[in-house]
Amino acid sequence: MQKILLTCCLTGSAILPAYAQNTTPEKPATKPATTAVKAKDAKDAVVPEVTVSAERPTNRIDRQVYDVKSDVSSTNGSAADALNNVPSVNVDPDGSITLRGSPNVQIMVDGKPSAMLQGDNRGPALQAMAADDIESIEVINNPGAQFGNEAGGGPILNLVMRRNRKPGGFTTVNGNAGTAGRYNSAVNGSYNEGAWGFQGSANVRHDGRNSVADVTRDRFDPLSGQFVHSSQQSVGRGLNDMAGLNGTVSYNLNQTDTLAGSASYNSRTNDQHSADHYINGATAMIPASDYQRTTVRTGDSKNFSWGGRYDHKGELPGETLKIDLRVSASENDNVSNYDNVYATPGMIDTRANQHNEFSTRIIDFTGDYERPLWGGTAKAGYKVATNKNDFDTLYTDIDPVTGVARINNGRTNSYELDETVYALYGTYQMRLNERWGALAGLRTEYTDMDIHQITGGIEGKNSYINYIPSAYATYKVNDNANLRFAYARRIRRPNANDLNPYVTYRDEFNVSSGNPNLKPTKTDSFEVGYETKIGGLETNLRGYYRRDTDAIVDYRYFVAPNVLLTTKANGEGSHSSGLEFTVSGKLTPSLTLNTSGNLARSQQSFYDDSGLLVTRTANSLSGRVRLNYQYDPANQIQMALQMMGKTLSGQGYRSPNHTFNMSWRHNVTQQLSLVANVTDVFNTNKMETVINSATLRETSTRRFDGRVFYVGLSYRFGGSGTSNNENHEQGWGPRPGGPGGPGPGAGGPPPGA
Repeated sequence: MQKILLTCCLTGSAILPAYAQNTTPEKPATKPATTAVKAKDAKDAVVPEVTVSAERPTNRIDRQVYDVKSDVSSTNGSAADALNNVPSVNVDPDGSITLRGSPNVQIMVDGKPSAMLQGDNRGPALQAMAADDIESIEVINNPGAQFGNEAGGGPILNLVMRRNRKPGGFTTVNGNAGTAGRYNSAVNGSYNEGAWGFQGSANVRHDGRNSVADVTRDRFDPLSGQFVHSSQQSVGRGLNDMAGLNGTVSYNLNQTDTLAGSASYNSRTNDQHSADHYINGATAMIPASDYQRTTVRTGDSKNFSWGGRYDHKGELPGETLKIDLRVSASENDNVSNYDNVYATPGMIDTRANQHNEFSTRIIDFTGDYERPLWGGTAKAGYKVATNKNDFDTLYTDIDPVTGVARINNGRTNSYELDETVYALYGTYQMRLNERWGALAGLRTEYTDMDIHQITGGIEGKNSYINYIPSAYATYKVNDNANLRFAYARRIRRPNANDLNPYVTYRDEFNVSSGNPNLKPTKTDSFEVGYETKIGGLETNLRGYYRRDTDAIVDYRYFVAPNVLLTTKANGEGSHSSGLEFTVSGKLTPSLTLNTSGNLARSQQSFYDDSGLLVTRTANSLSGRVRLNYQYDPANQIQMALQMMGKTLSGQGYRSPNHTFNMSWRHNVTQQLSLVANVTDVFNTNKMETVINSATLRETSTRRFDGRVFYVGLSYRFGGSGTSNNENHEQGWGPRPGGPGGPGPGAGGPPPGA
């Protein structure tokens, strides 16, 4: 586990205040580990130097913290790969994320929302972000009052980016090559001298996942009273170029005040070539058809962010003030050219062009004040956040003979959504006695939304207030075991795509639209956890229950023969419950185990396409097992098995899936490492969804060329000269941190208001 080295200067009269300042309601103060010089009394003018070495806590009262640097393949992986190593988190090849089987997950960076991690942009952005830039990942299944509900609400996965505060500088350079022309490279470094600190990274990546898909569909034809069969076979090819650059500079004005500024930029291409073969069965009104569609897509995405932060330490022990401003934006531009070639006699070949532009801009301004109060710690804060979304789609049909383009008004769309959130929150945390600790909070949010459906000439406005409570408690069973209790209420606001009423063309079989009448989903979640040590293993067992009111679900029905519309609706409600466990530690001096599992039961109630109320349930078991074997001081082998169980999805479900990965690290020197890894060794990765309703029976299976081999070198300049994953063998799982929950979070500031 990573060590924190704390060096401080104390005068004899300041020893007691400094001791008190390190005391939190979560953990009793402990004596310094090493005292270089001990002052005899307050009259001594000696300035002693105290050095404290302690393990970094990886659990907090309201979250679990996972150190992803223990993953051998972190030097050539993406942020999506890093998330896939976190218990109960699953990231599919498209970048879609589920946590405990739920897709309603909010992604943050250093506790703040980011434009590049919202909507359809999130998956590709995570695949472009380098895993080596991430210090740790915080899993917050029951977010407290200090967390906002923008960007979809729900549980939070917080990416804590790397920070180094040690004096001096170091740089790590990675270069990796993969199969089929894939490659990536990254540089990450920091320099700290006096009052100044600098941190930065840059990366490039050429990667992607080719795929094949099969869709079989049987739809009910009301005129003939029979089910009509159709099919779609697809092949998609295209690796894309990605590049990123980010930097942070900090300056200590004095011993109590710090200023910091940060900026980042990344871009990627969205090029793809695909071919789809459609066979549509004959209905009572429309003859059968057989045709091939070829799609050539080009485009790019650009994301940037900048921000400033002011930190102030007050006169009271633990008194802090933090003011933070973040601005982020995402801009996407894609052009798709379609060619339809018909094998059906008498049908004319067609051509079309679709140009999509969409952007997201977020301004997030927060303030947090924390101080000791009445034997505990009080915290209060505010948030003002704006989220602006713009969508423009221009679809033109092209005459195959003359080449003249004509706008297709039925597939052309322009849409804007402006959302502003004002929030206030307060929390109070204290130790009740030697065994009990508690944290409670309340958040108030006012939301104002303006909808502009420009194409349809529709204007809409909505505003509402939500009161969001949360509560946590911990009980110290003994020196090696804790009980944790949590309750939180969250709301999930529908995003811009969910609300857009215009019908958007996706392919010949499928169109989609939003629903401007959607109500926010209210979620109440409860959790109880038990953490202990069994031998040399750290174990965590958590039971949870989550209830959704007005759950937003996918709703599908036919708008034309063989054209399926997917939209959103508020279901009658849903709930899920389960048991989640993690076990991590050394089985032998050279073999480390990290394993987790989630045994879940979920239930959804909704009205199907025939108007009947349907209730469905699903039981599933998901998990992962990772073994690290230190063959000798220079060689480490890692094997990881990931399994995702059955999950409900609107009117259907997603079938179980599993992958097996292997990695090897060889330390050539203390500074130079060789890393090789294979993802999806047995090429089993697939996405299969099944729908079985009164009017539709559909199975969609998509397979990826998941078996990808990477080999590369990682070299470290400066610093201590140790390898990246030194002292992180057991960092994957959370560990108990004492009664009432451990102290401050790992690797960066906690999320703000």
